[in-house]
Amino acid sequence: MIRFNNDYSRGTHPAVLRALADTNGDSYGGYGIDPWCEKAADEIKKHLACPDAAVHFLVGGTQANFTAISACLLPYQSAVCADTGHIHAHETGAVEHGGHKILTVPAKDGKIDAGQIEALGEAYRSSPIQEHITQPRLVYISFPTEYGTVYTLPELKRIRAVCDKYGMLLFVDGARMGYGLAASDVTLRDMARLADLFTIGGTKCGALFGEALVITNPALKPGFRSCIKQNGGMLAKGWLLGVQFYTLFENGLYFDICRRAVDQAGRIRAAFAAKGVPAYVDSPTNQQFVVLDHDQIEALEKKYVFELDHAVDDTHMCVRFCTSWHTSEADVDALAEDIKNL
Repeated sequence: MIRFNNDYSRGTHPAVLRALADTNGDSYGGYGIDPWCEKAADEIKKHLACPDAAVHFLVGGTQANFTAISACLLPYQSAVCADTGHIHAHETGAVEHGGHKILTVPAKDGKIDAGQIEALGEAYRSSPIQEHITQPRLVYISFPTEYGTVYTLPELKRIRAVCDKYGMLLFVDGARMGYGLAASDVTLRDMARLADLFTIGGTKCGALFGEALVITNPALKPGFRSCIKQNGGMLAKGWLLGVQFYTLFENGLYFDICRRAVDQAGRIRAAFAAKGVPAYVDSPTNQQFVVLDHDQIEALEKKYVFELDHAVDDTHMCVRFCTSWHTSEADVDALAEDIKNL
């Protein structure tokens, strides 16, 4: 079976595996206080134009998300999120478990806009009963979104402006950051300028595991390592994260492999379009959502593993085909041929 169901079904990029093997006989200090984490942070900061940014390495995406949000919010404050957002739909209530409410707003193709955020901010500002409701303090968005769409640079600037107007923080979940950067006009420098904090995904972008969390807002930096430890995101053998991210960023490998994955996804998108299969959403990234009937699904399931997202009607489903750093030309060639023969 050929897997297109997610972007973390393989171990790690060979260069990362070699780097881990090469350093396996050495010993380092623990908990992220080691030369590799320092070197990895320095490599990442080269792309930020923000030398004072704090870069932390956590074991996974959920830990990074709820650690960041819990560190940013007082007990009576809440996070704003798309109703399709990962922290709302895919993390088993981790944010709520930490004591913070999520205020969801309807997403369009996975995205929310500045107007929706402003409405929440203004409703709280003008409320005569603020002590009875939560204060929307942090805006959470994903880049790319759960549907593979990306925010444009103007959209991010408008969201930033609304956050500034109402005293909100902007947190960007970049679990698939590399694929979003490869498919948009946004750069890591833009992220550092517009977000208060954001993640750079490793788990889904070539690493064995791990996420980098970047904090650019000085007010959020003190005590953050304590928050990581308290929330279970700190790895004792922290250098294993540092080695991976240093290898991915040292010579731009992170960007190269994510760009190739986006290119392969584009070939899949084109194959479905040529067959007349409609896209569920116009995604430029490594996640492609299309609408298939049950016969088409059954035919493709004989050779491929992909994700059944949701029913569109009685006879059609929205399904996801996802490429990654390890997707081969041969696998996409085979899929394109089988799509042609549906």
